[in-house]
Amino acid sequence: MKPTRLIDKTWFRYIINTIAVLLAFGLLVLLTGPTGEGGLLNKYMSQIFIPMGINIILAVSLNLTAGFLGQLPLGHAGFMSVGAYAAALFSIHTDFPKAISFPLSLIVGGIVAAIFGILIGLPALRLKGDYLAIITLGFGEIIRVIILNIPKITGGAYGLKGIPKDTTVISTFVCVVITLFLIHALIKSRHGRAIISICEDEIASEASCIPTTYYKVTTFSFSAFFAGIAGGLYAHFIGVLDPAEFGFMRSVEILVMVVLGGMGSIIGSVVAAGALTVLPEVLRGFSEYRMVVYSLLLIVVMVFKPSGLFGRYDFSLCGAASDIAKAIKKLTHRNKLGIHEEAGK
Repeated sequence: MKPTRLIDKTWFRYIINTIAVLLAFGLLVLLTGPTGEGGLLNKYMSQIFIPMGINIILAVSLNLTAGFLGQLPLGHAGFMSVGAYAAALFSIHTDFPKAISFPLSLIVGGIVAAIFGILIGLPALRLKGDYLAIITLGFGEIIRVIILNIPKITGGAYGLKGIPKDTTVISTFVCVVITLFLIHALIKSRHGRAIISICEDEIASEASCIPTTYYKVTTFSFSAFFAGIAGGLYAHFIGVLDPAEFGFMRSVEILVMVVLGGMGSIIGSVVAAGALTVLPEVLRGFSEYRMVVYSLLLIVVMVFKPSGLFGRYDFSLCGAASDIAKAIKKLTHRNKLGIHEEAGK
């Protein structure tokens, strides 16, 4: 009977991941300070972590649909806008304490976005490819036009003002960690295997009695939920919502992050979203040429690595720990053999 290795045990994987999260949290607090001030970085540089976290949530949630499910939605900014306005209106029109109002507003934004995801997904996900992209693109534009035309509720073209700026670096980090954990858990579950099978061959999945429509709509709504969470964080970070911020180009930006990182790679979406958030700020000193450099970098990556920076690779801390343990074991074994050989001589 083959012995069970400690490195493969579930509880050990949880410990490794927990330690990594705590280390990342400690590093973040060291760089930005507990309240976004007083860390090693100045306030401006510290605030960059908030849009970075929002973009990570958007990219990873879109990757769930575009990468793992194999569909091509172009209306992710629409779900983000629904979540942003729902969360903002909840915060404005309720009198709960900040510690309760802010988390509740994010949940409300996510739920409302998920409901819209189900309503759009039921008819739209019966289509594939370009047709699905066109329908979801139309949804994003319809939402934006509706927001513009109900100024009594959304502020219309003047924007929705008076939103409390409750989003902090720490709250964004917590939302990012929860998002990554839940999406990773979904993909590694039997439901995730069904989702991936639909991506690989939908006809074969249907022949295997997998309810493809159910999984497609569920995945779509799950993706929309996290887009709504990101929208809520964005609303409470900016303080003013402008419908123009949720146009077609916003959806394209999110899709570029997914494609650049690799369709079906969570770590790829994280790295690409982080890089594409920081890169414009790094090139701010070259304001006349930064968009040219930004575009050229994207073109070079797509030409030489069309599958994205990470392809479908998914980094695992436990896998890395297992590889390190194997390398140490091999090295130790070789040293023992060397000692025995020298003793024999």
